Amino acid sequence: MNGTSEGPLPTTVAAATAVTAPGLARAPLTERGRREPADHRAAFGVAPLALAVVDAEGLVMDANDALAELLGASPVELAGRLAADLVDLASDARTWHAYREVLRGRQAKLRCTRRLKHPDGHSLWVQLTVSPMPGGRTVLLAATDISARRELQARLRHLQMHDPVTRLPNRSLFFERLAGALEAGAYDDTGTGRVGLCYLDLDGFKAVNDTLGHRVGDRLLAAVAERLTRCADDAGYGRTAVPLVARLGGDEFALLVEDSTGTDQLADLADAALKALQAPFDLSGQRLSVSASIGVVERRATGTTATCLMQAADTTLYWAKADGKARWTLFDPERNAHRMTRQALASSLRPAVDRGEFVLDYQPLVGLDDGRVHGVEALVRWQHPQFGLLTPNRFIGLAEEDGSIVQLGRWVLRTACRQARQWQLDHPERPPVFVSVNVAVRQVWDSDLVADVAEILAETGLAPELVQLELTESAVMGSAGRPLQALQSLSDMGVRIAIDDFGTGYSNLAYLSRLPVSVLKLDGSFVRGFQYDAEAGEAHINPADEIIVEAMVQLAHRLGLTVTAECVETASQASRLEGIGCDTGQGWLYSRPVSPDRISALLRGAD
Repeated sequence: MNGTSEGPLPTTVAAATAVTAPGLARAPLTERGRREPADHRAAFGVAPLALAVVDAEGLVMDANDALAELLGASPVELAGRLAADLVDLASDARTWHAYREVLRGRQAKLRCTRRLKHPDGHSLWVQLTVSPMPGGRTVLLAATDISARRELQARLRHLQMHDPVTRLPNRSLFFERLAGALEAGAYDDTGTGRVGLCYLDLDGFKAVNDTLGHRVGDRLLAAVAERLTRCADDAGYGRTAVPLVARLGGDEFALLVEDSTGTDQLADLADAALKALQAPFDLSGQRLSVSASIGVVERRATGTTATCLMQAADTTLYWAKADGKARWTLFDPERNAHRMTRQALASSLRPAVDRGEFVLDYQPLVGLDDGRVHGVEALVRWQHPQFGLLTPNRFIGLAEEDGSIVQLGRWVLRTACRQARQWQLDHPERPPVFVSVNVAVRQVWDSDLVADVAEILAETGLAPELVQLELTESAVMGSAGRPLQALQSLSDMGVRIAIDDFGTGYSNLAYLSRLPVSVLKLDGSFVRGFQYDAEAGEAHINPADEIIVEAMVQLAHRLGLTVTAECVETASQASRLEGIGCDTGQGWLYSRPVSPDRISALLRGAD
């Protein structure tokens, strides 16, 4: 580049000035050990290295034939000219200053590279060295034509920075351009200072490679690249810059928009790319149809890094695929924050149990006929150090996915049983309350739940009949093999098995009769049908809900099961549920989930 050093010259100045012209005899040395001036003059004139002697004012005193040929003039024409004008030394302040310092004898040497215009019209690159001559009144300027080397370097760089299959810029060049687009000061006052990216992935490309071979796959990639390039050219028509199309690897492409005008521009580009790829590809007799998923990101360049932009694009591309493929999706900060929170929670679930970050609240299960607390449901909360108190819907699904539900479930069961035993000891005058604990199916598959329950009961001294395990309806109804055996063993032990949210899943009444279930918990959606109008002072009951609830209660009783109604919020609902035979109720009418101390207070009030 202009004003930069490119390494040592092929031939040093000293060597060049010592070369003797072919056929000339060496002159005898003088008493001082130097050659005769005529010998030096001859060497200067015929040296293959382009040379000029420049005076302290920067004027060319003499130039050899090699320099004259390089610059397209005769030595006579060069004499008296400003050397800085001949080889463009004044085009940048840094080089010009260094050159002036050499002329004044304050700097030992200047080396730089310049692009010059030859009189015949072609351009050439030269490497220049300016060095002081003995005596300090003149300097020697030497020039080497490095055009061929520069051209070779350019070709090698092109090969290095472009994909051989599609001939598009490759990953390296893309990130180089992206880094440049995000640099401070990359945009002038007339630009928007924004950057946009469409990150594209072909849907099902692997199947093309697997079934038709990589040669067809490569031809398809090249055809896709051609269509995307046309889209970029159309999008850039009339604008200051055309979007950069690059192949990042495999079947991934990127369209980089520098100085973007907003999300609308990126959305239009993504739409155009999808439409361009919709038309079938005819590849040497193979007719192929493909689609693409695109993640779209657009934001201010200031404060954005290449890593952050690519992470956002990759996340958004994943959303596009998860949402059904063959579409583009715009980056959503809120959705990304939820994903990041979910990822952070998932990564810290297991150690959170060891750190004691989980707590249990308890919600009373109240007899509808006597209003007494018969039991409590244990509900786990996560006291997260960063996100605060989290309810189960924020982390139970994650725990089931990564298997940490086994460790967490074991802790919940042990803690709840220990607390139930403590209440029993604190209130010996009243019937003991049972504790109900939710159990995930994975706890049955991935651990010995029967052994865990037996160990915890022995450890806490709690009677088995004071433990109720709740499983969702869909989980229980699908139980077979090991899960069914485990449920049967627990039932034989005396532990109560409850079906949670009954009536919303895939109820198989014939199968229900063969399960070791003792309790049905009616889903709250049925109870909410028992509405109450406070102004009118009367209940408005959905007849269908009432008929369904009454039928389920009668069915459960005929099978020897008890029924708990969830989400009981009003006295009218409780009264109606009692009237149709429901056994216990659970909901805000009685209490929200509360700490163990609050349950103790309720029990004391009932003593």
